[in-house]
Amino acid sequence: MVTEQLSGTPEDADLSRADSLAREIFSEVANKWALLIIDALGESTVRFSEIRDRVEGISHKMLTQNLRMLERNGLVERYVHPTVPPRVDYTLTEPGLALRETTHLMCDWTQRYLGHIEGARGRFEG
Repeated sequence: MVTEQLSGTPEDADLSRADSLAREIFSEVANKWALLIIDALGESTVRFSEIRDRVEGISHKMLTQNLRMLERNGLVERYVHPTVPPRVDYTLTEPGLALRETTHLMCDWTQRYLGHIEGARGRFEG
């Protein structure tokens, strides 16, 4: 697997800087819908309606907005088939697949510490 190298300045990759590109990207992809969409895409090519069925509670508008953002950031590729009606498929790119692996680590972390977090919330609220 070939990984792309960062181009640009070190400031572009600095998450502590408010004006960094890295912070902008992080802010965009670290939302609940984007992470759920990335997980729903998996390692296959999926139609829009299939993604909507896999991501419970997402509206058509939110799915569209998040898919466009993921495509703009190079995490998702969109394929439009020249049919009537048009058929559109989505698939994760290499960086998208790598982000999916990271989201799985976050899910594992959540499952591991769920009891601890519930206990802390109970103490905080009680």
